[in-house]
Amino acid sequence: MAKRRHVPMRTCVSCRGKAAKRELLRVVSSPDSAVAVDASGKRNGRGAYVCDSCRQSPQSLSRARLEHSLKTKIGEDEWRGLLGALSAETGGAR
Repeated sequence: MAKRRHVPMRTCVSCRGKAAKRELLRVVSSPDSAVAVDASGKRNGRGAYVCDSCRQSPQSLSRARLEHSLKTKIGEDEWRGLLGALSAETGGAR
């Protein structure tokens, strides 16, 4: 009998829904305190995950929750840039 492969699960920082890691988009706070979207999911730094439904409605994304998860403050210009980058990313598995 074949063994089932483990699928890593992650939690969306906004809606707290659980999904497979590949279905979520990672937002990373790099060591130099820059916050950016990590489409590859492999960049260095502290990460948080956002699901497709929260990306499609940026007003539902909580800045405070994201700051808490990343353990960093996000400036106003950086926040607007991040919302634009999140909405520009395509959904689904990568």
